[in-house]
Amino acid sequence: MSQIEIIEHLLELTAGIGVYLIAFKMISGNLEAVSSDRLKKTFAKISDSRIIGLCIGIVATVLIQSSSAVTVMTIGFVNAGILSLSQAATIVFGGEIGTTVSGQIVALGLFNAKTIDLNILFSSFAGLGIVLSSIAKKDNLKKIGEIISGFGILFIGLGLMSSSMRSFSQLDSLKLFLSQLNNVVFLMVAGAIITAIIQSSAAMTSIAITMVATGLISLEQGIYITLGANVGTCFTGVMAAMSSGTNSKRTSVIQLIFNIGGAVSVLLLDTLVKALSPSSVGILFERMFPGSPHFQLAMFHTIFNIASVIVVLPMTDLLVSLSKKIIPDSEQDEESERFYFVDENMLKTPAIAVSQVKKEIVNMADIAMVNFNASISSIINMNTDNRKTFVNNEKELNFLNKSLVEFIVKLTGLNNISKKDYLYLSSTYKTIADIERIGDYSENIMEYTDKLIEYDGKLSDDAKAEIIKLADLINQLYDLTMDVYENGNRLSFIKSMKVEDKVDELTKKMAENHIARLSRNQCSAEAGAQFLKLASDVERIGDHLININDKNYEVSH
Repeated sequence: MSQIEIIEHLLELTAGIGVYLIAFKMISGNLEAVSSDRLKKTFAKISDSRIIGLCIGIVATVLIQSSSAVTVMTIGFVNAGILSLSQAATIVFGGEIGTTVSGQIVALGLFNAKTIDLNILFSSFAGLGIVLSSIAKKDNLKKIGEIISGFGILFIGLGLMSSSMRSFSQLDSLKLFLSQLNNVVFLMVAGAIITAIIQSSAAMTSIAITMVATGLISLEQGIYITLGANVGTCFTGVMAAMSSGTNSKRTSVIQLIFNIGGAVSVLLLDTLVKALSPSSVGILFERMFPGSPHFQLAMFHTIFNIASVIVVLPMTDLLVSLSKKIIPDSEQDEESERFYFVDENMLKTPAIAVSQVKKEIVNMADIAMVNFNASISSIINMNTDNRKTFVNNEKELNFLNKSLVEFIVKLTGLNNISKKDYLYLSSTYKTIADIERIGDYSENIMEYTDKLIEYDGKLSDDAKAEIIKLADLINQLYDLTMDVYENGNRLSFIKSMKVEDKVDELTKKMAENHIARLSRNQCSAEAGAQFLKLASDVERIGDHLININDKNYEVSH
């Protein structure tokens, strides 16, 4: 083989790897967009059951074809306090099983059928998918077409890699060089490093399967490269956890322990088998699945990961305890200004991030209403003992107003957002602004209390009764608004309009009653001024709740 031919085959190999990785991202992104509702339902079933957590990890990884994305998403949930360490560990374990599916698909494509080459058959899906995507009018059908096309492009990349590797397998010098790379630690490290660079253990395993299929490396070499890929996939999780909380770091430690422990176990088992007999782990799989080296490696990956999970799952609590010793609790106090449901790592899985944005907005609304009721309580009882909590809540509202919008901007800019989710996210900016204004009006009411205390002003019992009644109506309106926001409830939407009318009627009546009380000298001018301002601000709070109602009912229907 001439130098020009070697360069050509190197370029072919590079092109194959590039096409494969692009196709993999194409499939992953569109699968996530299409299965967004299923992903949300899947993670809604999170419980303390280890089996359920394991199944969630498997299903989520199969749905989006990326165990790294599932791990990063899980770290995000842990950081947001939604998942416990035990729950997160079982989901990560499930992801390790789910990621083996791609290896099985690649092995299937490398089978040499007697009638038609399966790789060519699967590659033809690239054209079929493009046709479907071009003629489809519905967004989901377009994405399904892109998934099918990506599936075909993946096998085109696989074909390029396979072709170049077959050519290299004819070079005796290269085969001799590779055959001498028998240091299992070196093979595992190489697999781990390459996986960390390309951020896909599935892609690294697929490359190893292709190399084994073309005879470029032995099955045993492929096994240790695959074990290294399992370890290398932890890199993404470690990087995600570095900027997250203590429990997020512990989650990445659990994944590291699981994958490094599994690799070391195979190494020790293989060493023991070789010492006691002329056999090895590789020979065992050659005997189990004769004649198909690529299938042997794919089956090793699947059986090894399943067996590892079966062994480790009962020891989940032990792993959690060990991770807590390795990463002790931080001595720093938790920041009051923080996300409760959202985490930057969730951007890896937009479908889940969207559902968490909704929860974060509901949480923001709850905080705003806590402050509203606190301000009403202060002016009724003429004391500000709750000011510290009120101020902390106001700071949190300001943080969420700014940071949540920034997060949504990043989320909206991602390519694999479904049309439905995009429309929802577009409506959130106004919703967040409305909620923030509720907090501002509550802050105004607290200031009215300060002025009444400063000037020794007092509200009459009738005025207090009217304020309490008005606050009750606002709380009713809030409950109906959240029902519309979270569930799109039409009946609550209709009821909310009636309650808002009552708010308007009561505030008008409050102004009339105030004038009558002034004429009877039942309240001071200062108290009356603050009373009217309060009534006006509360009415505007009602308007902002109706704004949230209108916009989100429109989006949900």
